[in-house]
Amino acid sequence: MKKIVVLFSFLFALSACMWAQDYPKAEIFGGYQFLHLGNGADVNANGWNAALTGNVNKWLGVTGDFSGAYKTISGVSTSVYSYTGGPTVSLNREGVVNPFVHALFGGVHLGASAAGAGSASTNGFTMMFGGGVDAKVAPAFAVRVAQVDWVYYRISGTSESKNVRLSTGIVLRF
Repeated sequence: MKKIVVLFSFLFALSACMWAQDYPKAEIFGGYQFLHLGNGADVNANGWNAALTGNVNKWLGVTGDFSGAYKTISGVSTSVYSYTGGPTVSLNREGVVNPFVHALFGGVHLGASAAGAGSASTNGFTMMFGGGVDAKVAPAFAVRVAQVDWVYYRISGTSESKNVRLSTGIVLRF
């Protein structure tokens, strides 16, 4: 019985500390992305986007962002994977709406394969500048209404700068 009382006391103290937070210490995002590649090709691809943000204080965080987009063009299956990280500035207000901006830097992996013809892939540099709006549904749950990013790619000496990524999904806040 004594162990149960100690356990419940510990859980109550821990949850009281969580209630006292004025901003989330970490956020996990997962959802859908639409990627428009606009340098002459005008390709629209669909895929997924996931991110983990650790908040240093009420307005500054560090984000790791990962995404994959896919499109089949004339029988060739293509994929674009990005892995980026960087600072995020957020209002993290007690209200319902939480706008944010970020600057993300990292890598990109492009792949293409065709049945019977083999496959090819290459890696490069990417950076993304953008932001979005989260709408709080519950203290630990929000909906990312929209995230819009300008995306720059530098692959094998070629720059691609007319790219846009749109994302939406859910956010878990701890």
